[in-house]
Amino acid sequence: MVSRVEELTLKMISRMQSGDDNDDFDRDVSDNVIEAPAKPKLKKPPMYKVLLLNDDYTPMEFVVHILENFFLMSREKATQVMLAVHTTGSGVAGIYPQDIAETKSDQVNEYARENQHPLMSKIEMTD
Repeated sequence: MVSRVEELTLKMISRMQSGDDNDDFDRDVSDNVIEAPAKPKLKKPPMYKVLLLNDDYTPMEFVVHILENFFLMSREKATQVMLAVHTTGSGVAGIYPQDIAETKSDQVNEYARENQHPLMSKIEMTD
């Protein structure tokens, strides 16, 4: 039994020897060409900032505790962010894809409520 590749090879040799036009051969070969599918263009997801909002009642130490435990910051970095929250009214705790940012914000708000602190967080799309 002759395979399709062998059949096409024999056709090509026969046509080359006879000097015939190769249009039929080209058509036969192009019918059997398999093209790789185009790679989809992937886009990075939009990123969101988790912001802690200042209030007059939540102890600074509690804010540092939140930043260390929910956002895995070092004590020094958490203190810097806490001071930014205190002095400017809000501070960025982290930047994440939307679903992660929403989860972290919800966790912080729930934890603050459980500990009877009015600390609030929210998310905003990054620029």
